Amino acid sequence: MSYISRPMSSSSHSNHAAQMPISVAGLSPRVQDLHQRVKTFIDEKVIPLEADFLKHQLSKDKWSVWPPMENLKAEAKSAGLWNLFLPVESDRDVKYGAGLSNIEYAFLCEQMGRSAIAPEAFNCSAPDTGNMEVLVKYGNEEQKKAWLQPLLDGKIRSCFGMTEPAVASSDATNIEASIRREGDYYIINGHKWWTSGASDSRCKMCIFMGKSDRSVSKHQQQSMIIVPMDAPGVTIVRPLLVFGFDDAPHGHAEVTFENVRVPVGNLLLGEGRGFEIAQGRLGPGRIHHCMRLIGMAERSLQLMVERTKSRIAFGKPLATQGTIQADVAKCRLEIEQARLLVLKAAHMMDIYGNKVAAPEIAMIKVAVPNMAQTVVDRAIQSYGGAGVSSDFPLAGFFMWARVLRIADGPDEVHLRSVARMEYAKSVNSKL
Repeated sequence: MSYISRPMSSSSHSNHAAQMPISVAGLSPRVQDLHQRVKTFIDEKVIPLEADFLKHQLSKDKWSVWPPMENLKAEAKSAGLWNLFLPVESDRDVKYGAGLSNIEYAFLCEQMGRSAIAPEAFNCSAPDTGNMEVLVKYGNEEQKKAWLQPLLDGKIRSCFGMTEPAVASSDATNIEASIRREGDYYIINGHKWWTSGASDSRCKMCIFMGKSDRSVSKHQQQSMIIVPMDAPGVTIVRPLLVFGFDDAPHGHAEVTFENVRVPVGNLLLGEGRGFEIAQGRLGPGRIHHCMRLIGMAERSLQLMVERTKSRIAFGKPLATQGTIQADVAKCRLEIEQARLLVLKAAHMMDIYGNKVAAPEIAMIKVAVPNMAQTVVDRAIQSYGGAGVSSDFPLAGFFMWARVLRIADGPDEVHLRSVARMEYAKSVNSKL
């Protein structure tokens, strides 16, 4: 079976939308073709360059642009494999991307997850994807011309300033950064960290979240504004290390904003609408992270199978050991379960919208990173010492699977959301 039929809603785009594809075979011929071309591009052009990229990351020029990436981007763009991530939410959105639904893109995004450098080649890497979605949905025409178009063209990169070192940022109402109006300008002050991409020399803008009015209800205090990274008062303090790794040339920076003057026209949507924008940004982004993690898990399992077939221990291939076979079987079970849950979430977003899909979105953010971390760990174990080396992608995969149990909202926050929604089903619930 290649799809599951679901009831139609009045807001569905077409009769086909009622069918939830559960494999590539359930996709339209056009999307199947895109999927195959993305897969081939990654196999033939991206994965062979991984070793060269690692050399660049370890070189003295690691914070400079890696030239082969620009070549890959040019090839992907000319092949029509570009900006595939933008979902169809209205007719106006189609002109910006490939016109795919969330569930159609999910299958392509899984392929990109097989290599850490693949998403950027297709202009489909975070945080640019989320920022472009924000500008498409909430930006005015001036903002789109100044910032969205260069991002869509892959000429610049961007970052997102939300998390702060001084407060528990898993509760976004804690954020202390300020956005204060002064005539025709907003004055920006704040101390951010884990601002992914800010260290990249191509990063030209930050979507900054801060409080613009502390006198109103807590979910209306926040606003988002576009801050040029070359504005006076913006200082990159340092690139933060993730398990001792700086992730150059992308990086995850600690950044300070001291009395940064930004034109009023850079405000997104309006004062007090930061949480509204954040919710619109996080839905598709969570699908993207999860599908990439599934691709990562698939490649880890593939590497595990290949390794255990070829390595001999105690007189026979590792693949003949019952414990190894059990681990391989568990990996397959867990990957399939996680993929189906993500596809369900993507399908519900397409048919019913992010709000209705909220329980599924919260569930995948717990289930998928934990699954990927477990699968990659088993693969590492099968490789022995080689598994934790830089000769194979497994150590990097493990790092990112672990990070994403925090970076896109900690497990505990998503579990709390799922539990509350479960209790809400009870008529007698008071939570």
